[in-house]
Amino acid sequence: MDISIVVPLYNEEESIRLLHRAITEAIVETLPDYEIIFVDDGSRDDTFDIAEQLAARDPRLRVIKFRRNYGQTPAMAAGIDHARGDIIVTMDGDLQNDPRDIPNLVNKIGEGFDIVVGWRHNRKDKLITRKIPSKIANWLIGKVTGVPIKDNGCSLKAFRADFIKSIPLYNEMHRFIPAMASIAGPRLAEIKVRHHAREFGESKYGLSRVYKVLLDLVTIKMVASFASRPLRWFTLLSLPFLVISMLIIVRSLVTVVATGDMSIPIAGSGLIFFALAAFLIVGGAIGELIHKTGAFDVAQTPLITFTTDEDIEASGLRATITQKGRTA
Repeated sequence: MDISIVVPLYNEEESIRLLHRAITEAIVETLPDYEIIFVDDGSRDDTFDIAEQLAARDPRLRVIKFRRNYGQTPAMAAGIDHARGDIIVTMDGDLQNDPRDIPNLVNKIGEGFDIVVGWRHNRKDKLITRKIPSKIANWLIGKVTGVPIKDNGCSLKAFRADFIKSIPLYNEMHRFIPAMASIAGPRLAEIKVRHHAREFGESKYGLSRVYKVLLDLVTIKMVASFASRPLRWFTLLSLPFLVISMLIIVRSLVTVVATGDMSIPIAGSGLIFFALAAFLIVGGAIGELIHKTGAFDVAQTPLITFTTDEDIEASGLRATITQKGRTA
């Protein structure tokens, strides 16, 4: 298998048939060895039923269904984990990304790049609620992470499968994949792609996601800078508390020497700050030990309730295969 196309879906019943046709027509001639993976992220409409009907007629289409709505990043991660292609392409399911750009992304991967990011240079979205916040966010992400991507929010990307499967995806981290991957030093390219106005339904995103992006950005910066040296990160966090505790303790000792009296609450607060600093440093030391010796294998909560593929154990994701008339 050469190409896997992963498409998270949430309440896209009106667009899913057109999407499947558009993907097939765009790549069937130029990229004949492909598969399409639709990941239904707990849709409340008929998205899954339509996807199942399409899969029954198209053996190259595989369908995964989540038990409930977990978000775009877990849906994308599930599709990537189940993908069998050497190159994985991700895209949105609302027809705003154009499948005709997929061959260009794949050809760029063929030039030796590990990640190819789409850039919606002529974006068809609302100016105030989408385009302006996106420009600010992309500038901020570039400054903080040091990865100068013009359009981090574009879901149309291509990856080498062995590379992207080693990148942890959680929360809303799909837009930060280039920054997360920068730890491993990938070859990264960005190309212009088409973008269309939404025809069906409503956007799942708006200004409400701004605070999530900012929080995720802090996480990305921490992971990218201190993933391999947690002790340094926790030590830096402890420094303010350590300085405060030292100042309080020194003041208390000077007061005792000068007056023979000591304020128990003030001295106690100094000890509390010192204990907090020590706790952070010990936490960093434990993190350093875990990083050097190995990681804990934490069992994941089952997310998937259906997949058309019998091999459902990819990357430890547990699922229940539901076939017509029975559950295995």
